[in-house]
Amino acid sequence: MILLVTYDLKKPGKDYTSLYNLLKTAPHWWHYMESVWIIQTTETVDMWNTKIAAVIDQNDLVLIVDITKRPRQGRLIKEAWDWIRTNENL
Repeated sequence: MILLVTYDLKKPGKDYTSLYNLLKTAPHWWHYMESVWIIQTTETVDMWNTKIAAVIDQNDLVLIVDITKRPRQGRLIKEAWDWIRTNENL
């Protein structure tokens, strides 16, 4: 499945390396926009929410949405759309 993970990190200057490293544990990931990741995974939205909650502050915001084979539109580079199409079929 393909999950869209977006966040608003509230603590200026905090080192969020642990969040970025966690997102990179997904089998495949795309990170082109500053606070948006698209990850390919077999784990559920709930599982990712639990994992992410463990590495961010309580006042940080996060939204995780399954976008697998769902209608979507936007202005992304061709490589991003190619990545989505390829990875939603894994």
